[in-house]
Amino acid sequence: MQDKPDLAALIASRICHDLISPIGAIGNGVELLAMEPGGARPEMALISESVANANARIRFFRVCFGQAGSDQRIGRTEVVSILGDLGRGGRIAYAWTSPADLPRREVRLAFLLLQCLESALAYGGRISVTRGDSGWMVLAEAPRLKVDPALWEVLTEPRAPAEIGANQVHFALVPEELARQGRRLVTEIGATTIRLTF
Repeated sequence: MQDKPDLAALIASRICHDLISPIGAIGNGVELLAMEPGGARPEMALISESVANANARIRFFRVCFGQAGSDQRIGRTEVVSILGDLGRGGRIAYAWTSPADLPRREVRLAFLLLQCLESALAYGGRISVTRGDSGWMVLAEAPRLKVDPALWEVLTEPRAPAEIGANQVHFALVPEELARQGRRLVTEIGATTIRLTF
């Protein structure tokens, strides 16, 4: 008997697929307008930056929430491109070190954890991701962290009571993805750092 399809992931894939083209078209239109005489105005730069950020977010969400088969792969170049675009002009800087070719499911789990860390880096900071022989290590560093203990408990204790809102759904998805991959997450939260290994 076949596994039931992951309807939420299929819906996310469909939404991301349908949005990527119009966002790309808007970006192309902004580029053309910028070539016109007097096109390099501050408002055009703002629109261009917003389109680039929306495009990066959609690509990021597609990996996080979209459908990912067990045999699907994703290249390091694509991952670095997504994170580079995401970090451009933002409050968080990203660094990614990994082999050239990666299982998409593993990257999905890393991206879900990045979202968890983004919520803790409300005032900005740096996140580095490393895929070594012994597994994954994700490290967040910031002068100041904003950690909700109840949410972070959900990552390692899925039955932990915490109200999950739409802006925190990634916390609920991490334990499911860990179970699917047969992995265990180790969380170390300090005063200025959070280290996640799996």
